[in-house]
Amino acid sequence: MTALLKRYDNDTSHIDSGDTAWILVSAALVFIMSPGVGYFYSGMARSKNAVSLVFLCMVAMAVVSVQWVIWGYSLALSDTASNPFIGNLSYGLLLNVGDKPHANAPSIPGNVYAIFQCMFAALTPALALGGAAERVRIFPAILFCFVWTTIVYDPIAYWSWAPKGWMYVMGSLDYAGGTPVHISSGFAALAFSIVLGKRKGFGYEKFEPHNYLNIILGTSLLWFGWFGFNGGSAVASNGRAGMASAVTHIAACVGGLSWSLVAYFRNGFKFSSFHFCSGAIAGLVAITPASGFVAPWAALVFGAVAGIACHFAVDFKERFGYDDALDVFAVHGVGGLVGNLLTGIFASKAVAALNGSEIDGGWIDHHWKQFGYQLAGSCAGAGWSFAITVLILLILNYIPGLHLRIHEDGEISGTDVAEMGEHGYKYATIEPTAFGRDNASLSGLEQGNARPATLTFEDNEASGKSSITGPGSQEKVGEIEK
Repeated sequence: MTALLKRYDNDTSHIDSGDTAWILVSAALVFIMSPGVGYFYSGMARSKNAVSLVFLCMVAMAVVSVQWVIWGYSLALSDTASNPFIGNLSYGLLLNVGDKPHANAPSIPGNVYAIFQCMFAALTPALALGGAAERVRIFPAILFCFVWTTIVYDPIAYWSWAPKGWMYVMGSLDYAGGTPVHISSGFAALAFSIVLGKRKGFGYEKFEPHNYLNIILGTSLLWFGWFGFNGGSAVASNGRAGMASAVTHIAACVGGLSWSLVAYFRNGFKFSSFHFCSGAIAGLVAITPASGFVAPWAALVFGAVAGIACHFAVDFKERFGYDDALDVFAVHGVGGLVGNLLTGIFASKAVAALNGSEIDGGWIDHHWKQFGYQLAGSCAGAGWSFAITVLILLILNYIPGLHLRIHEDGEISGTDVAEMGEHGYKYATIEPTAFGRDNASLSGLEQGNARPATLTFEDNEASGKSSITGPGSQEKVGEIEK
């Protein structure tokens, strides 16, 4: 890398227009993953929290992009820094970037590499916020994204990808973000869920997805964007980019099938679109660190192991009593660990050589130390993310006006109304507090899963009350005082 940096330091003659075009397209593909996460999360949540989750994912992208310009890119990927832990400010405000290639991407302009990597950084805290869904205030969450990216994501990205980063120098392999993106967001979500505490009703109410179509749409956008996420990490348009795209798709397919089959036998012999989508994302997460290092046959193993392991990891929250609302730790934390460790086994010299790169490979190339390198990098990323996230959250909670958890009434009414004053759906959602919590006919509505139907209000002069009737004249759902 140092030789490449010296070679191209002031020379743009080796910039390739095809490589540049592919990375610009890849940046756009990764961008679409932010609303993809939002729709996936909104479908998993109750209807009264749907808008705020999509909004948080989009605003996280905006906040982190500003942070990336100010100092994020320089701290995370400086190729002029000499220490092994964090970059310098040589690229602060994106000064000195321009057309000059980065050491990691010698055939494209530096500004193209910067915007491509910006999309990775913007996606990561949005993933982490899923652990706090349905009970986090928006303003502190926005501030959290800026601070967390600076002191959690940027250092881990530097360790993994910068030419002087200690994990990179050690020999840890991470092609597209197993540790900086998935392990860091998964363990941050775990910390978030523990510090905020459980949602009201956790443990005795059944929280179910309110919109399976949103889940499918979000998964489709994520799957589509992942071709740029992994394929673009070759930072060139070549055979290695093609291989990374191929194994990405294979792992997603097998992950979805393996999770679905396990769930089929565990849950009454019924298939679920939700299970297939969760498994597909687990496969995508696991293949991420390995996508530029493994052959297609190995992707079958990644998808199968990730789908099964992440499925059973969902059970952890009930067994250990933490409320990771949207299973971020199970899918991204555990899936990232699975992918990193399997990379130590299946990384191949031959695949890396598709673009002229040289690695020692994993166990299949008789390089037995690689698994240890992968384990060390995974533990470092997980430990740093969890510990620093807890510290950030505790500090924010003690600052006036920045308490993280929404008030109880806001949690009952939903974050969409309480934090934004907006509804995701134009039909009535009645909170049971208006009628008493023992009214069995409103138990479904308490979940925030109101039926999309017209409610009829009829005045009764004799009683002085208005009766509320649902779809069909016989379905009376309550009364209110006039």
